[in-house]
Amino acid sequence: MLRDVVEARPLGGYRVYVRFDDGIDGEVDLARLITFEGVFAPLRALDRFAELRVAPDLGTICWPNGADVAPETLYDAVLQGHSPTRAAG
Repeated sequence: MLRDVVEARPLGGYRVYVRFDDGIDGEVDLARLITFEGVFAPLRALDRFAELRVAPDLGTICWPNGADVAPETLYDAVLQGHSPTRAAG
């Protein structure tokens, strides 16, 4: 089942906190998931990277230049991380 990102915020460097519609949340180091080439090249600059936002219509994070990361990639990364949690309520 595909899960949507409902909250995201930069944490410093290329790390991002993400929370999904099923309550699973955690940190993802996007430097391990993306190559800063093509549409991602401008995001090498941390100030540009920090412009990330949730795109509700896509169910994932995106940036003003049109770059986005598939929500299933983020979900898998959170599950493989050290301590994903399930938010209460």
